[in-house]
Amino acid sequence: MLTLTDISLQFAGDLLYKHVDLIFQPDHCYGIIGANGAGKSTLLRIISGELAPTTGSVSMRKEDRMSVLEQDHFKYDAFPVMDTVIMGNRRLYDIMKEKDALYAKPDFSDADGERAAELEGEFAEMNGWDAETEAAQLLNGIGIPTELHYAQMASLDGRQKVKVLLAQALFGHPNIILLDEPTNGLDVESTEWLEDFLVDCDAIVIVVSHDRHFLNAVCTNIVDVDHETCKMYAGNYDFWYESSTLMQQLIRNQNKKREEKIRDLQEFIRRFSANKSKSRQATSRKKVLDSIQLEQMPASSRKYPFVGFEPEREAGKDILFVDGLSKTIDGVKVLDNVTFTVKKGDKIAFVGDNEAGATALFRILVGELNPDEGNFRWGVTISQSYFPKDNTRFFQDFDGTLIEWLSQFSHDTTETYLRGFLGRMLFSGDDVYKPAKVLSGGEKVRCMLSRLMMSKANALILDQPTDHLDLESITALSNGLQAYPGNLFFASHDHQFIDEIANRIIEFPLGKSGCLDYEGNFEDFLQWKRGRA
Repeated sequence: MLTLTDISLQFAGDLLYKHVDLIFQPDHCYGIIGANGAGKSTLLRIISGELAPTTGSVSMRKEDRMSVLEQDHFKYDAFPVMDTVIMGNRRLYDIMKEKDALYAKPDFSDADGERAAELEGEFAEMNGWDAETEAAQLLNGIGIPTELHYAQMASLDGRQKVKVLLAQALFGHPNIILLDEPTNGLDVESTEWLEDFLVDCDAIVIVVSHDRHFLNAVCTNIVDVDHETCKMYAGNYDFWYESSTLMQQLIRNQNKKREEKIRDLQEFIRRFSANKSKSRQATSRKKVLDSIQLEQMPASSRKYPFVGFEPEREAGKDILFVDGLSKTIDGVKVLDNVTFTVKKGDKIAFVGDNEAGATALFRILVGELNPDEGNFRWGVTISQSYFPKDNTRFFQDFDGTLIEWLSQFSHDTTETYLRGFLGRMLFSGDDVYKPAKVLSGGEKVRCMLSRLMMSKANALILDQPTDHLDLESITALSNGLQAYPGNLFFASHDHQFIDEIANRIIEFPLGKSGCLDYEGNFEDFLQWKRGRA
């Protein structure tokens, strides 16, 4: 059992949360949710002992071992993959290295023999003889092939390093597992493997994630970090969301009835307070009025931006024709003889490991790249707007404020209109005068979505739009794209986001010609693909 008692934390005089009391039980998975900046990752740092709280304590059994998903992807570049995974149980790794050093000594003494015997006993108690087998099973499960198990970490790409570090966090049957955004960079198969692993795990698992599908699949409880509080609820994310929405509606209804009663009392006082014959009644009603307190809605830092796309004109019958497109980037053929036709109303998700292929296609379709072979043609009625994966070029050379940045893309450049538009995207007050260069990742994404909305295009192309967004913004974006009447082309790592929006799935398999093209949602596509395997 893991216990947080009276935890409070202040940063530069600001109170992040106060009087947090939580109990975490084995064989449970706890999802920590909250708005960006609410303190989700900070809570993990307090639990792990990396950060000391202002008040309170974290306690666990002495015999329990805690494992944390490492965030520094370059920390282990000097080590082999296998060693990196086994370092997940640092004591076991240190025993292995000390044993190896002793046995390698040319002048092995009696004292060395006694020490080696002690180490061998502890090594056996920790199931050390099975360590490499377990590490290999984790690596294979998470998608690291056997030929890379003894490679140097420095030789792996970024996504492979993420998988190795995840295997490290899961290695050696830890009693407490802390995972901060564990699905970032994982493909569908690796994410499904991780979901299965955590569902079967009997440890205390505490996870921060913006992936709603993942939270729904693995979580038994939700910890809501919101406005200086951390409260725990039973159930997965969808259960929490629906329950909290229902509760807020009930409170609104209750408040509405009280407000109606107050209005009646106020009207009586106004009408009769000057009438001597009624003054006693008015005084009585005023006492009743003063005694009524509207029940406050739960204080919440959660804000949902407004995301809505309205095409200026309806698309005609012809949308897009792609014929034999091929493209090689950095020596890798990411598109190979790709052909497909887009119908009116298609909302196509481009999925799979070949993210470079989707990005290359999008850039070709908007004229930023030329194909090596093949051609494409948009219908004459189609207007496109593009949300790139990397938005750096839109901000790095702009020296103005946020409101000046947005005015570049608006037909109405009055401050009143721009402030209203930015307000719907959660930029209020003096936020609109912030330098555009210093915006956070999530703020820049909301700006790019504003630009997209102002385009009024009838074909939208979005490359990883959910990156840097919190759960509330992802939900708002999903709702906006579901309601969008135009054609949509998008790539995303978010399983639920894809499944909610797409009615067609296209995958570009690396090393193969053409593409997989499936009419239907993402879940059905995955089932169909498994049947083909």
